[in-house]
Amino acid sequence: MAEGAGQNEIYGSSVELKEGPFAGWRTWYGQGGDPFETHIGPLCYQVQPDGKVICAFDPTREHTNGGGNLHGGALMSFADFSLFCIAHNELVGASSVTLTLNSEFIAAGKLGSRVFAEGEVLRQTRSLIFIRGLLKQDGKPIFSFSGTLKKLGK
Repeated sequence: MAEGAGQNEIYGSSVELKEGPFAGWRTWYGQGGDPFETHIGPLCYQVQPDGKVICAFDPTREHTNGGGNLHGGALMSFADFSLFCIAHNELVGASSVTLTLNSEFIAAGKLGSRVFAEGEVLRQTRSLIFIRGLLKQDGKPIFSFSGTLKKLGK
């Protein structure tokens, strides 16, 4: 599991994964983390040199629906995680919650291939952040999303 906690510029306390397929990526575990995301993950992110974030997760059988494709709820949960990562610069020192999460299924996701998320902040007000993003698998879009985060304070 994860080792080595530290403060991260994205939001709160995160840990860098030291081994496994996500070695070098970051996520939240334990105190200050998100128990649900820990349960369904790991859901991970990397801050790129230009400040943008790439998020990723490796789907398992537990992420599938009765048809054997990725469950919509798993993709929505990953999109919600990604909102906070994409808005990392706007969330420094502030706690926040999801106000809205809108989504569109573009293609069926499948097992055996990592899912990535990227996006952008469209607008920020004093207390709201508007974000849009795209989930891709094998370089192809499978799910688009947009959402609004509410800053609760510093």
